[in-house]
Amino acid sequence: QVQLVESGGGLVQAGDSLRLSCAASGETICISDMGWYRQAPGKERELVALITSGGSTNYRDSVKGRFTISGDTAKNTLYLQMNSLKPEDTAVYYCNAEMGGCSASYGLNYWGKGTLVTVSS
Repeated sequence: QVQLVESGGGLVQAGDSLRLSCAASGETICISDMGWYRQAPGKERELVALITSGGSTNYRDSVKGRFTISGDTAKNTLYLQMNSLKPEDTAVYYCNAEMGGCSASYGLNYWGKGTLVTVSS
């Protein structure tokens, strides 16, 4: 299994930038895909950005060109660089890891506890 801890959230103004980090520990060698999700008050959790074990990335349309997902395998850390933030980006951001075939937890998803991002107008 894997443990995930997010950090980097905070209160910023529209147009500002933030970088979220997700530190992974445990069976990190068996992680397949990783992603950032967010959940705004009263709304369902949604995928923000995804990075595969091969390095391919995918973004929801509303953040394309503003957010960048990346990973540092040496540090077992996932990042989300968020630029040109908008009030509608306000949400709790969660890190997610899906386990690959080398793990007894193959196919399972692990979640961090989230970090709050608030963007004021």
